[in-house]
Amino acid sequence: MRYRARQWAHSEFHSLLSSDGEEGRSAIQIVLEKEYVCWSKILFWLLQNSVVECYFFLLMCFQKGMPMTDEKQEVAAQAQAEEPAGESPKETSEKTRSLGVFSFEGDMPLAQAIPLGLQHVLAMFVGNLTPLLIVTSACGLAGAEFADVQLSLLQNAMWIAGVVTLVQLFGIGPVGGKVPIIMGTSSGFIGVFNSVAASMGGGLIAYGAIMGASLIGGLFEAVLGFFLKPLRRFFPAVVTGTVVLSIGLSLISVGVNAFGGGNTAPDFGSFENLCLALIVLIVILAVKHATTGFVSASSILAGIIVGYVIAGIMGLVLPTAGVTADGVEYTKAWVLNWDKVAAASWFAIPNLLPVMPVFDMRAIAPVLVMFIVTAVETVGDISGVTQGGMNREATDKELSGGVVCDGLGSSLAAMFGVLPNTSFSQNVGLVTMTKMVNRKALACGAVFLILCGLCPKLGAVVSIMPQSVLGGAAVMMFASIVVSGIQLITREPLTPRNLSIVSVALGLGYGIGANPAVLAGSPEFVGLIFGGSGIVAAAAVAIILNIVLPKDEKAPEKSANA
Repeated sequence: MRYRARQWAHSEFHSLLSSDGEEGRSAIQIVLEKEYVCWSKILFWLLQNSVVECYFFLLMCFQKGMPMTDEKQEVAAQAQAEEPAGESPKETSEKTRSLGVFSFEGDMPLAQAIPLGLQHVLAMFVGNLTPLLIVTSACGLAGAEFADVQLSLLQNAMWIAGVVTLVQLFGIGPVGGKVPIIMGTSSGFIGVFNSVAASMGGGLIAYGAIMGASLIGGLFEAVLGFFLKPLRRFFPAVVTGTVVLSIGLSLISVGVNAFGGGNTAPDFGSFENLCLALIVLIVILAVKHATTGFVSASSILAGIIVGYVIAGIMGLVLPTAGVTADGVEYTKAWVLNWDKVAAASWFAIPNLLPVMPVFDMRAIAPVLVMFIVTAVETVGDISGVTQGGMNREATDKELSGGVVCDGLGSSLAAMFGVLPNTSFSQNVGLVTMTKMVNRKALACGAVFLILCGLCPKLGAVVSIMPQSVLGGAAVMMFASIVVSGIQLITREPLTPRNLSIVSVALGLGYGIGANPAVLAGSPEFVGLIFGGSGIVAAAAVAIILNIVLPKDEKAPEKSANA
């Protein structure tokens, strides 16, 4: 049997490699795309021959023009754009399945789908939990007293992201765009939620108010999704870019605070915290730029893992306790509390309403404005993934279904104590880079998130992350949001009108949010909406100016040639 397998593979390849032109090319493609039994024979043949012969085999394959990634992407794009009138649904389905990874509905074996789906999970895993860690810390829920609450919230965040992603991929009626999007906890709300926590004094009441506002805001965004088409003209790139830029600017200080170990920690800004954060940042940069593909896209996760390892080593060689100026002993912020992980169970069903929603206008008013911004961001992400990954424009049905899923997914998340769920821009970039849009592969990643959400021990590992490790990653993550905003703004020419919108929105809108005392003499509702966060004020100013300022007149074509 061994001899026959070798003889078959040897004769098959030599006959293929001796053929010329398109015939040889298609024959090689057919052999290499056959079922796994063919792959096993191919690998067996390679192992049975010398290194030199294997090298020449691979060289001849490339010389013969074996199908490369770009060719398959082109075929996939053509298949999605063209549907011949005379072709039966069965033939169309077979063609779609044959495109595999480069087709949204393409068929592929689980052995391929699982690793391709996991690369998307790795790209968003840390970003999905980071907002929750920051907001619970701002509400004072990160201490030992609320350890069980925080652990439950982290657990829920993982499985909620998986469930909402499945709805976005497959759709339930009008809910879900059926587009290759990964959903997760939004970082865009961090600034607003931190302001709500500060204005309400923190604690479970403040976090409950955040959940109540998210519950209502999600329903509000879902309604916007049904009326999305007539509203899109109010949100051009200059408006969305200004809002995204203000979100990034508001988050940079949050990242820097974490970089130093957390501004509430007794050893905030200590040499140990700064070194640990700096090492994480350096590792992220090294992995991101020294590697390619999904490894590069998972650079944040790699930096976090190295941070854990370094923190563990520090705990073995450095003192883990310090003494304040008042003589009070404390545990340093970078110390890993493995007792919390040991106490967590391996399996648990997610808790409904771990924190009871509280409906307070101080939270609801600014959060509603943020959900408008989120709807615009989702439109941009869906447009980006269809254009970059599927080589076509997004349809109105896809955009509407995606925004509705965004809203209802956020309301569902609030019922389980999780921050709003939106489309993840990191994964949009990954789809654009790899052209991997297969729904089955993305669904495998979503199922993995759900399974992670059923394991509290994994949530416990995340919850003990030192603030300085988080800060090393957050500084880069949040600064990249600023860059994304700039890229959106510059997508269109920086005309005097667009410059005015950006300048006034950031100067007046964000300035008022950063210095809320200037609104002390204004009506109370004005302070509630605009006083807490610069994001809301900047968004409102940008939207109003886009409506009020006259549009730029297009220059005649003759003047361009003059």
